[in-house]
Amino acid sequence: MSTLHHVLGADARIAPRKPGRLPDLVVAGGGGMLGSAILEALIAARRHASVRLLVTQALRSSVPGVEPWQIDASTLLDASPDPARRVDIGLIVFDHRRHANGREVAFLHPTPADLAPLARWMTAHGARDLVVVTPHQSSTLPGALKAGLNNLDEQALVSLPVERLVFVRPVRGPSGAQAQAWLQRVADGVLAQLRMMTPQVEQPVRARKVAQFVAALADQLPGSASGTRVAPPELVWLAAQQPDPNALVQAWLAGRELPEPTPARRRM
Repeated sequence: MSTLHHVLGADARIAPRKPGRLPDLVVAGGGGMLGSAILEALIAARRHASVRLLVTQALRSSVPGVEPWQIDASTLLDASPDPARRVDIGLIVFDHRRHANGREVAFLHPTPADLAPLARWMTAHGARDLVVVTPHQSSTLPGALKAGLNNLDEQALVSLPVERLVFVRPVRGPSGAQAQAWLQRVADGVLAQLRMMTPQVEQPVRARKVAQFVAALADQLPGSASGTRVAPPELVWLAAQQPDPNALVQAWLAGRELPEPTPARRRM
């Protein structure tokens, strides 16, 4: 049974609501393996009054509080804000596209070029907190950028009227698809060998564990200090080692000292 079946068509195991007003959240990029895992974690935690999923085709949801929000991606910048659909938190997930079923095809699948337009569109609808999940290959991102801003589009988000902005950089796992061109297959083989020599804290983390980290972040971000933060791969890996990442996320957002990552010794 697929993750999106749980999200859109089945009963979810719901955690108790927090007292007080719960924020509204909008998600762009919920159709891939990581995106759907994040949606499942958000809905299961139920820390938000509503979770609005950006879709490009008509889609129905039977889960209370989950609302597919159909948009025209080609006219995103020209669209006027909908006063009836204000949000507090915007979440953008970049992920591999997959075609497990028709529902996943309906989800908006953002590309890197969509980052700035989507962020501006979300802030126009009231979002003052933004979370951007940008997986990367551990061998392709320079060390200095793992905890910094990666390009001009990311830097442009800092000037938006947001109170808190977080980039989450988990290490992307292999897509599983075999390349058709022989030269690309050779390159994939070399990268596979390099992954074996990559430190454990920079190895891919399971989508479910990344999702738990992102859900905890979306829950605790509104009450934290304002500013721009980058969650590097080492932090995502460290959170994945915890049974519950909430305490670690709370400490990180508060700027407290975190435990050093201590990878388990590999058996020869």
